[in-house]
Formats: sequence, structure tokens, C-alpha cells
Amino acid sequence: MRFVFYTHSVVSDWNHGNAHFLRGVMRELVARRHQAIALEPADGWSRSNLLTEQGTFAIERFRRDFPELMPVTYDAGFDHEAWTAEADVVIVHEWTDPELVARIGRARAAGGKFVLLFHDTHHRAVSATEAISALRLEHYDGVLAFGEALRESYLRAGWGKRVFTWHEAADDRLFKPHPEIHPTSDLVWIGNWGDDERTAELKEFLVEPVHDLGLDAAVHGVRYPKAALADLAAAGLRYEGWVANADVPKAFAAHRVTVHIPRRPYREGLPGIPTIRMFEALACGIPLVSAPWSDVEQLFRPGVDFLFAENGSKMRQQLRTVLADDDFAASLATSGLETIRSRHTCRHRVEQLFDVLAECTNQHTVVPTAAKEAVA
Repeated sequence: MRFVFYTHSVVSDWNHGNAHFLRGVMRELVARRHQAIALEPADGWSRSNLLTEQGTFAIERFRRDFPELMPVTYDAGFDHEAWTAEADVVIVHEWTDPELVARIGRARAAGGKFVLLFHDTHHRAVSATEAISALRLEHYDGVLAFGEALRESYLRAGWGKRVFTWHEAADDRLFKPHPEIHPTSDLVWIGNWGDDERTAELKEFLVEPVHDLGLDAAVHGVRYPKAALADLAAAGLRYEGWVANADVPKAFAAHRVTVHIPRRPYREGLPGIPTIRMFEALACGIPLVSAPWSDVEQLFRPGVDFLFAENGSKMRQQLRTVLADDDFAASLATSGLETIRSRHTCRHRVEQLFDVLAECTNQHTVVPTAAKEAVA
């Protein structure tokens, strides 16, 4: 089958975590001998910022790390109808320009034979409802929402014909333990500043605990304002800037623990949806302590796969416990990895995607039998 993904970017993961998941899904499709093409705007925000900050090396690095992926850039004169006409499945990400979202829908309505899905991995359905409600989704066969709470928001608003929960997951071909690397530092946090959506949380669950416990710690991410950088430095946290997603597994392996700090709009408006960083960290076998979020869908086993910290004081306690007890830390890492491998890999999500395609078409012949292989 021929899959076409409209992405904000698959080449750039600069402040764009969804690229991680789409890369993993596309790699899984290619491994199953399907064709997967990523279309992205040539002047996309993430791609432009990556080039400005890192130069063309970053693009070369992407090609080296993900040689099986096929990104194609488009501009104002691009023939979208020609590309979608040759596709079996078209998946359009929510950061796609609204007029293009509508244009692809019109192509589907005009006789397009492809299955057309809209993919939402953001909180705008609850934080900026007018932006999502203005999208023309009437010709889309379904919506892929990255959590049950988001799916319910679409259903309540009447957006889309069918809405499916399709959580993000870890590409475990890339995100895996590196036992050959021995930790040389206590803690690492990998995440972006987040437009003030977690400023207070970063202070409470990262900056202050690291300072008070005197930990050797590092931060990777982008868009940190000067005041935030000053806070990190004052607490003794090394700010190490952008890190290529392909380097993250080894960065985790060099540290003894990590933390998960979700953005406030997700925690308050979309319970049950962690960031993709949590899937990736557990896939790498690093102990994890999380700031509060509601695991209403029971994706994980809190207290077994990872630890919750209800407040800053509890975060200090949990970090102290993990760092002082190697056996306990190892049990968390083992359990978290077990849960990822059994439920939350891109292989699992591709299996779910084929189920969605079958439901959208009501024709099992749309999905080749060979593609319905059992998940390893």
C-alpha cells in the first residue's frame, strides 16, 4: 500500500515531538513493505528553525539516521491532487494549513479512492476550539486522536465522521536500552520550554529538586528564555540545547533517572495523554519520576513502571529513593520497558491503524493479508 502523510515536518524534530512518532510509524510501514511518503511545507516553522540553529548538517543527519524515510517538501505550486490520487491512504496532521486540509478533503470528495484520515496530537481541540472547528473535515473518513479525552472532544463537537483513539508510542527500533553505556550523571530532562505552559511546573518538579538534592543534572531542549536559563544555571543544571532525537537513547543511558513534566493544557484539559517523551524514556529502560497527570486510560502501571510525585516535596523524596536504591531503580526500568514492549510500540500502533482502515472502508480487502501480521 502507498501511504502519504501530510506532516508539519518529519525531517525536523526541533520543538516538534510528533515527528518522533510519525518517523516510527513510517519506519514500521516500510519494514512491512509498504510505501510511506512524508509531505512537509518547505518553509515549515520547525524545519526553518532547525536550519537556522543547526544548519544543513541537521538535514544531512536526518538522512543518515533514517535512510528508509522519504520526505518531500512542497510549496505554493505543488500538485497535491496528483500525489493523493496515487495514494491508498492519506493522513493529514493537524498543523497542516487549513486551506490545504480542505483542499485534500475536496480531492477525496471528487472521486479520490484513498482513505483520508485527520491526525490530531495537540490540545487545541480544547484550548483553541475555534481553530479546530473551522477545519473542513466533512470529507474525511475518520479522525485519529491521540487520547480518549481528545476523541470525546471531537465527538461532542461533531467534528469528523468517525473518531478513533490512536495514542503515540515509542519506535523501539531506535528507543531501546544501551547497557554498554554506564551512567556518569544523576538526572536528565529532555523537553522544550513550552510557551509558558509548564513554567511553574518546571520550577517545582525539576529546578528546585535538583538544586535541593545537589544532583548532577542536564537539560536538553529549545526555546528557553534567558530567565529560564538563569534559573537552570543557578540550580546547577547544565543546559545542553537541542539534541537530535536519534541521540536521545544514549543520552538517557548516560543518566540514572529522568523526569516527566507534562504541559498544563494536557494535564487539565486532556487527562490520560502523556507526552511522547514518557513512552520513549521507558522504552530506553531509564527509571522515571513523573509530575502529576491522570492515567485514566491505564496506559501504564504507576508505582511499578514509574513513580508519581504529587508535588515538589514528593519529587525530592522519589528522586532520592531511586538514586539511593539500585535494585529498586532497576525494577522500575525493567517494568517500564516491559509495558512499552507489550503495548506501546509503533508496531502496535500500525496494527491499530490497519484496524481503523478496515473500519473506515468496511472492506477487509483494503488491508492486504500480509500486512496483518502478528505483532512481535
